[in-house]
Amino acid sequence: MRRHTPTRQFLLLLLTFGMTLSHAAGASTDWPSAPSRLALDTPYGTLQVTNNEYIYESRLRFNDADVTPEVQGLLNIPYAFSLPSSQIALVSIHTGDENCPVSYRWIVLQKDGYTLSPVFGSCSEQIKVTVKGNTFLVQTPSKQKPDKIDVYAYDGKNIRKRTKP
Repeated sequence: MRRHTPTRQFLLLLLTFGMTLSHAAGASTDWPSAPSRLALDTPYGTLQVTNNEYIYESRLRFNDADVTPEVQGLLNIPYAFSLPSSQIALVSIHTGDENCPVSYRWIVLQKDGYTLSPVFGSCSEQIKVTVKGNTFLVQTPSKQKPDKIDVYAYDGKNIRKRTKP
């Protein structure tokens, strides 16, 4: 019985086609729509956005108390992740500022309370969020270099920014 094996040209064609698709996907400027959530129930309590009549005065609360430092604005909790001994959530903050309409903060929720990251972001609603090991990455178009992407890496303590092509 003769076994059919792919020719070298066929394999090269498949490899080239795969690389073309991969490159096209990587070059895409389409940004996913961020999910929307106003409350997050966790084993440690509830993180929630309390609305106000004035849209930019909503507040972030944990277990029915305002978080400190205060997080106020048009708020959303687009992403949340479960870790072995904590939960982490990304909060988007719109303040109404036309020059920088949106910024972000991570909040780590644990049995003994919470920790807020510093404010970060490139003033864009367009984000892609991924996790690499114990680091949470937020990619967003760079405000200073429109043809570049800013990547914010958060390890639970510090935020590092780098800009990539």
